[in-house]
Amino acid sequence: MALSPHGFGPDTTTAAALASGALPIFDVQRVELQFSVAADFVAAQVANNVLILALSNGRILRIDLNRPEDIDDIDLPKKVSEVGVIRRMFLDPTASHLIVCTALGENYYLHSQSRTPRVLNRLRGVQIESVAWNPALPTASTREILLGAADGNVYEGYVETATEFYRKEEKYLKVVHKAPEGEAVTGLWVDALPGKGGEWRRVVMATGGRVYHLVGKVGRGHDGSGSIYTRLFEGETPVVYEGGRGLGVSALVVSPDPPDGGRWRDEVPPERSFAWLSGQGVFHGKLPVSPAGAELGSKVFGEAKMVPKGQIAAQEGPVGRRQAATAEAIEAIALTQWHIVCLVGGRIVAANQLTGEKVYDQVVLNQGQKALGIYVDVQKNTFWLFTPQEIFEIVLTEEDRDIWKIMLKLQQFDAALQYAHTPAQRDAVAVASGDHLINKGAFSDAAGVYGKSSKPFEDVALCFIDNNQPDALRKYLLTKLGTFKKTSVMQRMMIATWLIEVYMAKLNSLDDTIVTGAELSETLNPVQTKEQLGAVRSEFHEFINRHKGDLDRKTVYDVISSHGREEELLFYADAVNDYNYVLSYWVQRERWSEALKVLKRQTDAKVFYRYSSVLMTHAAAELVEILMRQGNLKPRSLIPALLEYDRNFKGPLLQNQAVRYLQYVVNQLASTDSAVHNTLVSIYASHPSKDESALLAYVESQGDEPSFDPDFALRLCIQHHRVLSCAHIYTSMGQYVQAVDLALAHNEVELASIIANRPMSNPQLRKKLWLAVARKVISQSNGIKTAIEFLKRCDLLKIEDLIPFFPDFVVIDDFKEEICAALEDYSRNIDSLRREMDDSSQTAANIKVDIAALEHRYAIVEHGEKCYACGLPLLSRQFFVFPCQHAFHSDCLGRRVLEQAGPAKAKRIRECQVQVSKGLVTGVRREEMVAELDELVASACILCSDYAIRRINEPFVKADEDLSEWAL
Repeated sequence: MALSPHGFGPDTTTAAALASGALPIFDVQRVELQFSVAADFVAAQVANNVLILALSNGRILRIDLNRPEDIDDIDLPKKVSEVGVIRRMFLDPTASHLIVCTALGENYYLHSQSRTPRVLNRLRGVQIESVAWNPALPTASTREILLGAADGNVYEGYVETATEFYRKEEKYLKVVHKAPEGEAVTGLWVDALPGKGGEWRRVVMATGGRVYHLVGKVGRGHDGSGSIYTRLFEGETPVVYEGGRGLGVSALVVSPDPPDGGRWRDEVPPERSFAWLSGQGVFHGKLPVSPAGAELGSKVFGEAKMVPKGQIAAQEGPVGRRQAATAEAIEAIALTQWHIVCLVGGRIVAANQLTGEKVYDQVVLNQGQKALGIYVDVQKNTFWLFTPQEIFEIVLTEEDRDIWKIMLKLQQFDAALQYAHTPAQRDAVAVASGDHLINKGAFSDAAGVYGKSSKPFEDVALCFIDNNQPDALRKYLLTKLGTFKKTSVMQRMMIATWLIEVYMAKLNSLDDTIVTGAELSETLNPVQTKEQLGAVRSEFHEFINRHKGDLDRKTVYDVISSHGREEELLFYADAVNDYNYVLSYWVQRERWSEALKVLKRQTDAKVFYRYSSVLMTHAAAELVEILMRQGNLKPRSLIPALLEYDRNFKGPLLQNQAVRYLQYVVNQLASTDSAVHNTLVSIYASHPSKDESALLAYVESQGDEPSFDPDFALRLCIQHHRVLSCAHIYTSMGQYVQAVDLALAHNEVELASIIANRPMSNPQLRKKLWLAVARKVISQSNGIKTAIEFLKRCDLLKIEDLIPFFPDFVVIDDFKEEICAALEDYSRNIDSLRREMDDSSQTAANIKVDIAALEHRYAIVEHGEKCYACGLPLLSRQFFVFPCQHAFHSDCLGRRVLEQAGPAKAKRIRECQVQVSKGLVTGVRREEMVAELDELVASACILCSDYAIRRINEPFVKADEDLSEWAL
């Protein structure tokens, strides 16, 4: 099967749409058959893309529209002459179950997995007019279904596939209801209501003149062991709609599943519509699922509408006048999501469910041609028209394209917005919705709607201003601001700045109301006003955090300042990280604690440098705590603030916060910046206290390589009379003489003696220093004995060094013992020197004897002894023999020495060899040259001396030697 091109032109109602380029909502397309049949179609059904066709010869064709080339040809078990032609077929939405009814009352069941229809014996003779399938849509069996009969009975049955031939298809069959007056049950629909544990069902039943609506609990099924609908029909009273008897068919249809996929979402059934075709027209409405009770039927019928038959069947005359088609009746109907599709004679007519207005009226069938009916694929949302020879598909294109307009006219703005597909449509809905809300006085709601519309900005803003609605204006501006793109910088900035003004005015108004104790309105008391003030302030904070990038700082500062809103001003400055502004604000008002709170959240070093001077003056301890937690500061940049603080500080050093911070930098941060250290020395040295223990401890901790400038420190220590520290600095600089002189000048003899002992590696300097100390000690001592005892601490001073320092009138008896001791020491030293001279003379004589013996030293060379270098007989040419008994040819030894000697020595050897071999020197000069060459070459054995040590890295076996000799 394949679709043919459109075989029917548009009617007058759709011609304008086609001319404008828009496709019509409805179109009927003839489906070309790719197979031939020998009989007419007598019944048809379609579900889940499966088409079932019944032929007048009793055959059934099952066609999968996904694979139209595969056709199942199924025959009834009996001939048509025995059971009659097929009158009706009922196919469930899953296309799993098919019930076939013949003209003589035979009913058959066919499963999708079977090719053999089975007779339903319990339904023999029953003229089935309608079937309500189980809402669970099972596929293995039908489970509990309802069947409406022509005699007015409603049967409940349970049909399953039987694999054995002798087994019956139906498990049970029971009459659960009887229609009044025996009217034929022409329509049945069952669905499950949500949230009721699956026990609540709704049944809609149609007869020739009435529609019934029942809601209630059903019994629990036991795999088809008993009826579940008996409880519902016996226990509940249906709500009845009396439609009146009339000519024409009676049919009940329900809208298919939504086209956007899925039957149920979150276990909530889709909202469906129903339509009942009667002699009066089409009665249609919604099938809501709540409230789940008897009142649901009253709601359904109360909200339903009747479209008269004449309104649908009327046809445009050739001159444009509407003529009533009294001879034509509505033969069949179907429901789409938004329209009622009717078969009137040979025409397809579609009317909108919401308005009843016809949107499509097209002649499809030829004159006198009859149709089997309109059929709907509930799950796939497709619509079909069958005749005895042809198949047509009713195609829908953007069925909901104009629904938003209808909803807009009905003032159902939420629904209109839901079905508006284009920005222009949504904008039109928003403008209309806002106008409607303004007319109702709902300014706040209108503001949110207007903010998303294209209505002129000035019109909306003036509307709120003229009606004194600042809250609505604020909401509108906020909504409008969210619609502009980031690239619309000017628009965003202007609206955001206006909102600042609006917020400030609102906050001032609320504050004034609270202060005066007045009521803001008839419904808002002062307590509620305070709550609203907090809410507006929170809203302002959120606005600032979200849109701070759309605001100009200077303008915002000016606006907020003009309203005197200090808290909001500081919040904005803090939000944009303008800590300079916040700190400047608090510093100008001398609110040091608030300034420090802001500084704690700061990480910009420049801010610390800028405000450190004033904060050190007024909150030094707290500021130092903050500074010590900052790792990105340069202490050098804080020195001016520290010095300014120290200049005005009058307390002890232990409480000096500048010293505290500098000690932290020196000790914890291990800073080597000379400026930092010099500043600390300056503060220590210039402190008015005479105690220099802190300075001395610091100087001593620096060691011999201090980070401070020694010259600068010396000047300060001398200026402020810090003797101990100055002496220590002199010592660290190696200027021991100056250190001792400074200590003695201030009568610090003990300190001078300690310093004099320090240059232990320079005895002469130590002696000089101690002589200076001795002069001072002797000049200050009252007793010679005491001075001599003090000077005994130095092992370099002797009595003769001290005698010049004593006064001329000193009696020698005072240090007679020391003189005698010194003379005895001299005598001992003279004896020691005489013995050393005797030992030296003996050693010299021994050396002379050894030198003479060397001239007679010799070595024995055996016959056949070989050179240790080349391996040839040693006596073949000139050679050298070493005391270690190694012997070498002179030329072999020379080559080895050249290989291992340094560049200078090797160069000299070559020069000597050239001069001797070429006879460049003669006579005595040649002998001296030969002697020098022998000394250079034969100074040491190349196998035992330093030459051998330098060859420690050489391998035993060279690359060009035979390795087999070393094999194990």
